[in-house]
Amino acid sequence: MPYQNIVGGHEVASRLSHSTAAVKAISDTRTFYVPAEVLRDVEAIRKSIRPRSDFVRDDGADIDAALAIDGSYMVEPIRDGLPSVQYGFAQAAAAFVDLGVMETQRAERFIDPSEIERAVATALVTLDLPAAGAYTRQGIDIQTSWREAIDGVFRTKLVEVNRLNQTLLDLLFLLHGRPDAPAQTVPAGCPADGCGVDLEVPRAGMDCSNCSARVYPTDVLRIHEEVSEDGTNQSALGRLMSVVELLVLVGLATLLWNESRNEVFSRTLFIVDGPLAVYGPPAKLRARALSYFQAMAAATQGLAPFICGIEKSGLMVDYARQLARHDVLKPGDLLVCDGPVIERIANTKDVLRYGKETYWGRKFVYRALDGRVVVPTVMPPVGAPYDSDGGLPEPEHYPTLAAILDVIDRTGSSMYVDGIIPVAAAHGKAAFPIGVGTDVLRLVARTRLGLDTSTPRPDVAWGP
Repeated sequence: MPYQNIVGGHEVASRLSHSTAAVKAISDTRTFYVPAEVLRDVEAIRKSIRPRSDFVRDDGADIDAALAIDGSYMVEPIRDGLPSVQYGFAQAAAAFVDLGVMETQRAERFIDPSEIERAVATALVTLDLPAAGAYTRQGIDIQTSWREAIDGVFRTKLVEVNRLNQTLLDLLFLLHGRPDAPAQTVPAGCPADGCGVDLEVPRAGMDCSNCSARVYPTDVLRIHEEVSEDGTNQSALGRLMSVVELLVLVGLATLLWNESRNEVFSRTLFIVDGPLAVYGPPAKLRARALSYFQAMAAATQGLAPFICGIEKSGLMVDYARQLARHDVLKPGDLLVCDGPVIERIANTKDVLRYGKETYWGRKFVYRALDGRVVVPTVMPPVGAPYDSDGGLPEPEHYPTLAAILDVIDRTGSSMYVDGIIPVAAAHGKAAFPIGVGTDVLRLVARTRLGLDTSTPRPDVAWGP
């Protein structure tokens, strides 16, 4: 439209839904292949389906608590008339759910809200940084600004739950070590152009031995590689949020492992909203997460830790819902996502490459007893879930799977499609509020950057 909006841009047709209608109309005239749209080779798919009766717990222990972790992020323009000035917010929430109380309320005619409130305990980690068009200080490019901001945030942001009182940097070094011994250095390449020397960086950071450029321990995440001078850098903020989610999982699981290894820890299911995976530049953390939690499993009696990811969207979820819609997958059925299944869903012949660089758990598709469709990602206690030899597709490599399916059956939620209660509770804590909440976040950003002259700017130090 020919008029300008409040941030100086022109009103676009998508505000009136014109662009959505146009794209749909164009797509209807094109020919392309969508694996989830039309089911093919159904009989071949059925060969990879296992009944629920194959997965019954025989260790005598029940999961009586679930700890779910979810995150959210947003990038907002915060300077009227300068839409390129963007500020980023991200947060990760953890929700600890007492499944015993939940099941007691399920049996009641009327649910007691106070009992539900007592059954759920939550914690929240928030962070913010200038995302685009604004910098931590004068005279640096946007990538350096992000590096300094991330380093500052990781040194100051605490994960505070019960006796856990550690910074994100503490948890990053813990992830690179063992559950009982944090690493003393992390491997990071020098970010200076033309250098790239591999270094072992201590907590305090260091100057590169080759070019003298400053290197921070958080450079191991390589998130700055996805940052550009133009655009909102929203995808880079999403990568940062996923790293924070992983570190919160590391911190909380290690806390329970240290404090009550054979009781609370061994009876708690840890759930990540989304798959057990790390995407983009920080993807090398995948191998760190796998080795860390497998070391935890080796030092724990029984099957713990019980860890899974739950996907709510994506190719696998769309395909799973089609299988349920056509009753190929019946309540109580588990689809083993082996090579032939991956070939159909991901439309690829090179199934050996699938997941091996990003996932630290293996995907399954489960239709709960009440009909919900869930795509859990489960970690094996030994070995790699995906690798160049095909990984570990069979359920017998995942002894925690039966307990995870049991919790999925016990915790159905109507808060969103195919939901489970612990993830819904974490999402409710992590989600940014719409409307007024966005306005408040924008005000905070303006104050942090000194753009609001009516409010004194607090002392803020993103970098060292």
